[in-house]
Amino acid sequence: MENKDVIILAIESSCDETAAAVVKNGREVLSNVIYSQIALHTEYGGVVPEIASRKHIEKINQVIEQALSDADKKLEDITAIAVTYGPGLVGALLVGVSAAKAISFATDIPLVGVHHIEGHISANFIENKELEPPFVCLVVSGGHSHLVVVKDYGEYEILGRTRDDAAGEAFDKVARAIGLGYPGGPKIDKVSKEGNPQAIQFPRAKVADNEYDFSFSGLKSAVLNYLNGCQMKGEEINQADVAASFQKAVVDVLVEHSMEAVKRCGYKKFAIAGGVASNSSLRGALEEACKKQEIEFYYPSPVYCTDNAAMIGVAGYYEYLKGVRHGYDLNAVPNLKLGERI
Repeated sequence: MENKDVIILAIESSCDETAAAVVKNGREVLSNVIYSQIALHTEYGGVVPEIASRKHIEKINQVIEQALSDADKKLEDITAIAVTYGPGLVGALLVGVSAAKAISFATDIPLVGVHHIEGHISANFIENKELEPPFVCLVVSGGHSHLVVVKDYGEYEILGRTRDDAAGEAFDKVARAIGLGYPGGPKIDKVSKEGNPQAIQFPRAKVADNEYDFSFSGLKSAVLNYLNGCQMKGEEINQADVAASFQKAVVDVLVEHSMEAVKRCGYKKFAIAGGVASNSSLRGALEEACKKQEIEFYYPSPVYCTDNAAMIGVAGYYEYLKGVRHGYDLNAVPNLKLGERI
């Protein structure tokens, strides 16, 4: 008897993207539909949780129907429903979780809750068919900066994490301070190309009790102090130079910690994930560092770096294979830790 394909319907609504996807056997994306709310939140300079939740409610059914239609699948073809249940904005998460539970209840299709960061890590499996654990992964997004050993599918050891601002959060705050607006990451990446990364010496923080932990709040404060100093002295601020120097400080720390971790673990495989993973300066620096140390470097396409449901479908597939099933009491867990199971 031939093995039956495992078809996962995945739902992601942890922040300001309403997304659904259909994924076959953990590596093949049959559809990936994303409704982004960026334009909506831009006028507020950041994500407004209440607005995000309401928009998710409006869009969730359309996005799920579109994902099934694009994949040419019906609900009876679906093996399991995977949904992000944390971490994220509680109201936003609840919309996706409620939709997944409702479909599961109405159809008897098994329900699998997925950790959002596990989803980001799993995005690497979509285009890199040959990638298998163990490897080291740097997860850098708006809310998270983690350095993780991926021991096996769904099995992680956290080497380091941010003590304060995540890398993406620092990008957003600095972008706002220098007048670039929201979303900060792509805008700083773009304007930095015209600036001199050596123009201003911003600090690179070390965390005393864990060499793999990150801290970006001091760097953010240094940028704000530099801007205030210029204004007080009546000096002109070169936006591109500030952006490039700030970005260089972030990239240096991320690269240094990542390469230390790879060396210590002795693996020859390194991957990046999360929204900031699409930053061209970070990718370039990591690619170069990996080449020097003869390490295989993996990264997802930009569409799989930002929040999307395809990555949740991949993570959900490996959870499903391990026998993970959730009941209708599955709830949103806004501060769910990596590796924690509810």
